[in-house]
Parts: sequence; C-alpha cells; structure tokens
Amino acid sequence: MKGLFVMTGVMSVMGLCSCAATLGSDALVPAVSQRADPWVTRGPDGRYYFTATVPEYDSIEIRRADSLAGLSEAKEVTVWRRHDSGSMGAHIWAPELHFIEGAWYVYFAAAPAEDQWHIRTHVLRCTEADPIEGTWEEMGRLDTGWDSFNLDATTFDHRGHRYLVWAQKDRSLRGNSNLYIAPMDGPLRLAGPAVMLSTPEYPWEKILYWVNEGPAVLVRNGRVLITYSASGTDANYCMGLLSAPEDADLLDPSSWTKSEWPVFAGDAEAGLYGPGHSCWVESTDGTEVWLVYHARDYERIEGKPLDDPNRHTWMKKIEWDDDGKPIFGKPSSEIPGF
Repeated sequence: MKGLFVMTGVMSVMGLCSCAATLGSDALVPAVSQRADPWVTRGPDGRYYFTATVPEYDSIEIRRADSLAGLSEAKEVTVWRRHDSGSMGAHIWAPELHFIEGAWYVYFAAAPAEDQWHIRTHVLRCTEADPIEGTWEEMGRLDTGWDSFNLDATTFDHRGHRYLVWAQKDRSLRGNSNLYIAPMDGPLRLAGPAVMLSTPEYPWEKILYWVNEGPAVLVRNGRVLITYSASGTDANYCMGLLSAPEDADLLDPSSWTKSEWPVFAGDAEAGLYGPGHSCWVESTDGTEVWLVYHARDYERIEGKPLDDPNRHTWMKKIEWDDDGKPIFGKPSSEIPGF
C-alpha cells in the first residue's frame, strides 16, 4: 500500500530529523486543556458532543455545546467511572461517543484493576435522548475475534454498511498494534472476520514502539480517509493516512493506499509536539472540515509520556488540494467559526 500522500509544511518526526523548541507556548491556547484522544460528534439535536481521555484514566466525561468553538467553555459531566476491581478497573482510554440506531454508545478501552495492561475494548449504551443526563448501561467487552491487547475502536456507516476500525496486537507479528477493519451486525458485534489494513512498516511508525492506533474515518471527495497515529506517545507521535475510493471494497486491503510519510507531525516553529489521535468534524453546512487532535506544547517530557497530563486538545481547519486530497499543514491553535 505505497502512498501518494505526502507531508505538506510538516517537518519530519523526532528521530528522523532533529528539532528543538524555538517558540514559547504563551501564545498557544488549546481548545480543551489536558484532554487526550479527543472525540467530537454532532447529535440528532444538532449540538456538538465532546469526550476524551482524562489524565487520571478513571472516568468518562461528556460536554456539549451549540458550536464546535463552544466546547472549550462547556460544562463537563462525568457519566461513568471505572470499577474498583475487575475488567473495567484501569486505563480508561479514548472514549468515542456515537449515536446509532436511536441510542448512544461509548466505545472505550479498559483494563482490569489487577492487570492494567490487559487492555480490551468495552461498550456503554444509553437509550435515552440525552447522553449527559441519561442512564448508561455496561454492555461488556466487544469481541474482535481473538483475545489480545486492543483499543481505539471507531465505527462508521458507509453505503448502508456499518464497519468497525480499531487497533490490536497480533502475537504472531512483531510490534505493539496494527489497524483492522471488520463489518458489523449492529453496534455491539462483528459480522465477519477482521482484516488488517496497516502495520508499522516505516521508520516514523516505529520510534519507541511499533504502533498504528487511533483511527478516525471521513468520507469526502470520493474517498474514504482514515487518519491514524504512530510511534510512542512523546514528541515522536505523529499521524499517517489511509485512503480508499468510496466505491471500493473496504474489506479488501488492496483497496487502500497508505502514506509513506507522516501527514501530520510535531513542529518546533509551531510549538506543538506529538500530534495524534484525531477526529474529523464537518461544519453544519458541509463546507469546512476540521481536525480535532491532541498534542503537547513542549517537546521534552520528564518521566513516562503517559504520566504527563499535558496532552491538550487542539483544532485545525483542513485544506484540500486540486485533487480533493487533504492538506494537513503544521499543527496550530485555531478557533472554528461554527
């Protein structure tokens, strides 16, 4: 899956090209502070809903606003907390909120309190209209077809078919996680076997850890696009892109093209490092697409990257080239007008 997409205005990731912070972060204002793995969706009420990983890794919070920009100041409400023991007792990561078939669902990663790296995908459901005030029920673990480290599940509907895309470890391959896709039979179960879309193969995907994770899907300009994150979660974290024609068989790996270089990476001049785990948000009139992602506003981290709470949520408007392909440019702190 050799790629046609190239970096535009983005420097190489750490380890491939040396960089040092040259711009202070005083002028940078995140959309939401200390929220990693951001996810935004528009509900049937037309409002925007936001959830993300909290620094304590212990709960799921949702906030709501009439505009994308309004999420910055919106009240955050905790709708679920981890258990003191058992399979949902630790590492509550990367929640995604989806409205499917008249109900709300949250897909998230969790691990047993007694074994914090035994991470698997779990699901919550709320059948009430208001996901903030409504009651959430635990639907258990999402079976991906085999039992190993997995996380970052996202779901989308395309041409009347629902799919799941997620990251999981294959114990027969070197590396931490690959990206997979499978058809779904409703929001809680797969309808067919997993198909691997991408595995870490380029140097920028294998710094500190061999990682492909954090997929996010957008259908636009005749293509199905999947951004994903690669490498360790420090300044080397960056994003790649998968693309398939919108009329292709999405379950056929040969349908997909993969970027040979990161399409979005840390930049010293911009003052943002380790951008990744994004989602796409379209304006209400469909004329604009914004990337909502996390990054740090400093390069060097003391201690372990996952112990550092300052992965903030940022927003950036995406531009498009003459062929309708996305131009990501440099990380920035922008304010949407909707």
